[in-house]
Amino acid sequence: MTSIPHGGKLVERVASENEKKDILSKGYKEIEVNYERAQEAVNIAKGVFSPLKGFMEKREVLSVLDNMRLTNGLAWTIPIVLDIGEEEKEYIGSDEGIILTNNGKKVAFLEIKDIYKWDKEEFAEKVYRTKDEAHPGVSRTYNMKDYFIAGNILLLDGIEERFPEYFLSPKETRVLFDAKEWKKVVGFQTRNVPHLGHEYVQKTALTFVDGLFINPVIGKKKKGDFRDEVILKAYRALMDNYYPGNRVAMSILPMEMRYAGPREAIHHAIIRKNFGCTHFIVGRDHAGVGNYYGPYEAQEIFKYFPDLGIEPMFFRSFFYCKKCGSISNEKTCPHGENFHINFSGTKIRALLHKGEKPSEQLMRPEVAEAILSFDNPFVE
Repeated sequence: MTSIPHGGKLVERVASENEKKDILSKGYKEIEVNYERAQEAVNIAKGVFSPLKGFMEKREVLSVLDNMRLTNGLAWTIPIVLDIGEEEKEYIGSDEGIILTNNGKKVAFLEIKDIYKWDKEEFAEKVYRTKDEAHPGVSRTYNMKDYFIAGNILLLDGIEERFPEYFLSPKETRVLFDAKEWKKVVGFQTRNVPHLGHEYVQKTALTFVDGLFINPVIGKKKKGDFRDEVILKAYRALMDNYYPGNRVAMSILPMEMRYAGPREAIHHAIIRKNFGCTHFIVGRDHAGVGNYYGPYEAQEIFKYFPDLGIEPMFFRSFFYCKKCGSISNEKTCPHGENFHINFSGTKIRALLHKGEKPSEQLMRPEVAEAILSFDNPFVE
């Protein structure tokens, strides 16, 4: 039995052919949104953000900022909003609905409930706990337009999906998990290629459940992160060579990373709950960036959400111990640090950047080969 969707029911906001024809016949105005906002509309429509049916109204945003909950008390930590500028606000006027477009596609119809001005500094400080523009989430916030437009959406054409062969909606993953007879499923969030430490965490978690759901975030990332196609090819190499096929599944999560640390850890857990996961892996500095959050704050925040409806699985630091001859952690290894090889993402990136394979104590050779098959595996 997979988890109950957040809020009790999986949201589906996809227009039927008749609804679509009716909407398009009414001559609603159109506004162009960027790919990331269009993707948010798709995620709402397909239930990834259940129980949300649209972009958030002011009272909901304020409740999330102040209480990390919706106005009905349900846990929610990241506002899902659509920004527009002064000109767009004037253009929309008193219309009751608008069609969101992107790159020639009529993405979705938005039934307008509210248009309101928002405070960028307050938003940044409460979501990211900093107003420092060097933080990528804060920079993203300050670059947004001055108004939010809110209301329920109905998906029309959607968007030009990237890697559609790797995407399953929450409705589809639930069918998949049931078909595999997985009653307990652990979700793994990633924006990186896998090293042996990731494999250790995933397989350790898998020991206690029926299936592992690898769910990489595909979308806009910061400079220096791995490119989406590199992440997918690397995980494919790992799964093909080192995982039992009947115990692991992979599907992408098309979504922009926010790097909001603890708040984003809860957000990620809720999303995986909607996909049908019963458990969720939370590692060191989950969704963090730089030194803005403590190494285990993203785990500690879960104590404030006993009603979340998905069970977190916490992992501390781990390393390869040359004396043990295996991956270990501070609880299980008695040997000194001189025997330890840490899984340093910075070190692994530096090696790959020079075209060198990390040692087999850090990364599977097949994974390294998959990464190095790209001329430049990094976001520039």
